[in-house]
Amino acid sequence: MEGSVLITGGTGFIGGAFARHLLTRTDIAVRLLGRNFGKSADLVALGGRPLQTDLRDREGVIAACDGVDTVFHIGALSAPWSPGGRRDFYNVNVLGTENLLEGCRRAGVRRLVYVSSPSVVFGGADHRNLAEDAPYPQHFASAYSWSKKLAEDRVRAAGQAGIHTIILRPKAVFGPGDTSLLPRLIAAARAGRLPQIGDGTNAVDLTPVENVVHALCLCQTAPPEAWGHTFTITGGESALLWDVIRCVLRALKIPDPRRQIPLRVALLAAGLMEVRAAVTKKEPLLTRYSALILARTQTYDISAARRSLGYAPIRSLAEGIERTIAALKQDAAREEVEEMPVHAA
Repeated sequence: MEGSVLITGGTGFIGGAFARHLLTRTDIAVRLLGRNFGKSADLVALGGRPLQTDLRDREGVIAACDGVDTVFHIGALSAPWSPGGRRDFYNVNVLGTENLLEGCRRAGVRRLVYVSSPSVVFGGADHRNLAEDAPYPQHFASAYSWSKKLAEDRVRAAGQAGIHTIILRPKAVFGPGDTSLLPRLIAAARAGRLPQIGDGTNAVDLTPVENVVHALCLCQTAPPEAWGHTFTITGGESALLWDVIRCVLRALKIPDPRRQIPLRVALLAAGLMEVRAAVTKKEPLLTRYSALILARTQTYDISAARRSLGYAPIRSLAEGIERTIAALKQDAAREEVEEMPVHAA
């Protein structure tokens, strides 16, 4: 790799993992755009240049692009719910992308890699070995999915206007440092609020974060024919989602979910919770999108990434789960030590 890069979401899970890889294994200059660098001191110590800027700060984002060769747009509002509803997702994920693209245009940035999600084509039905040419649904399963689709539209339009763009859609990314996927499920299980939704036979492609980092690196050196295209990224392996969840919970000595709720019942309950959340502005225990994600099969074809990017998973699902469990145990032990009472002698 050569030149300099800007990583939005540089303080997040995927962005931080990618930045750490670049800073420790290459001589490339790395700028990190994020809102809070409190937990990213190691990246700054490694040489990352921190830019404390919100994606909604148009002038700040535009200025961050000056002198950059490649932008990796990883930052996003990716929560299952937000107090402001669609407006929050639109402002961060769509307007934030527009701000970044304007910065690229003004600064003459040559390449932009946009990290999207397979959820943009997920309308609530099972996905089995779905390829990138699958159509967008008529009705999106979440405000997040809707906003990411609109951002994809902006990126494609920029590609037609002269910026070399690639869209990556990594599925269900997990690993050490994850703060959303497994941690949310673990917290719910610890509180006794994690029932199994559906019959437990839904297979899902789970992606160790190292594979996403590898795909991002390949984009930086991608051949000309790869630019302008969209690639789904997974670990190349699927597993029964609830088997994986139970494996992690047992390793952490957390009781398995004992209740099983049919998806239709979960969707009804989640809908009512969302109505109440719209009034209280407090995150619901379950959203309809989360219920669908936990109950539906979601597997994807990654042959396009293999063929055009030379992508092949470098971390297996089993290795990823093992490393994640080890990190979760380490975090739990650290929290236990921090919470121990101190007695005066």
